[in-house]
Amino acid sequence: MLSNIRIVLINTFHPGNVGAIARAMKNMGLTNLYLVDPNDYPSEEATSRAAGAVDLLEKATIVSTLEEAIADCSLVIGTSARHRTFQLPIMNARECAESVIPEAVDHNVAIVFGRETTGLLNDEIAQCHRQVYIDANDEYPVLNISQAVQIVAYEIWMANQNKENYKKETPEYPHKKDMDLFYEHLEETLYGINFIIRSHPGKVLDKLHRFFNRSRPEKQELGILRGVLAAVQREAGLTEANNHPEKKAKDAMKEAAKKSK
Repeated sequence: MLSNIRIVLINTFHPGNVGAIARAMKNMGLTNLYLVDPNDYPSEEATSRAAGAVDLLEKATIVSTLEEAIADCSLVIGTSARHRTFQLPIMNARECAESVIPEAVDHNVAIVFGRETTGLLNDEIAQCHRQVYIDANDEYPVLNISQAVQIVAYEIWMANQNKENYKKETPEYPHKKDMDLFYEHLEETLYGINFIIRSHPGKVLDKLHRFFNRSRPEKQELGILRGVLAAVQREAGLTEANNHPEKKAKDAMKEAAKKSK
C-alpha cells in the first residue's frame, strides 16, 4: 500500500534537501520518490544527507514536468500553507494521511511539494485535487521542506497502522491523464459550439478545471460526461472536426452505463 504513495518534489534547489527527504521517507516506510526538474541532481551532497536511504535516491524517478509525475495518479494532493485565490478542499496533515491510505490500496497517490523558497505555483496547485497544510506557530509557520515531508510521512505511517483505514471503501477514480483527455474534449466542444470564443477565452476553462478537480468525478461518471460531450458534438455537427472521435466517447458512455447497472 505504501508503495503506491509517491512524494513529488518540484524544482528543488538544495540537493541536501533531496537527501534529507529520502531519509525521512525511508524512516516512515515510503519508497517512491519523484523529482520534477531538480536544480542539482544527482549530487554528492544529496547522497551524503541520505545516509542509509541512498537506495531511494538510486530508484528516484526524474521527470521534466509535474504532468509526467502525476499522470497515472487518481489522487493528487498539493502542500501549501498559503490561501489561494481559488481554494481546493483543505486538510491538515493527519486528515491527509487518513484519506490517502484507503485510496492507496488500489491506486497511485501523489503528494506534491513545491520549491524551497516559493512553494507550489498557482498552476501547479490547480492540477491537484486537494490541499494539505501543516499546523504550526502563527508567528513562525515556515518549515524546511524536509521537515514538512517528515511530518506528512509520519502521519501516513501512523494512519497505515490503523487497520480501520483499510476498511474504508473508495470509489474508482480516473487517472490524471484521463482527466486531461476529458479537459481536451471539453475544450474542443465548448469552442466548437462557440460557448467560448477562441480569440477571447477568458477564465471559463480554468474555472471548469478547478470545479472538476474539486468534485473528483468517479470513473463511471467521467465516461457519462464524455458521452454527453459526444452527443453535443454530434448534434452540432462537430464530430469530424475535433480530436476526440464520437465513437470513443460513446464507448466510454456505454461502458459507464453497463457498470452502473
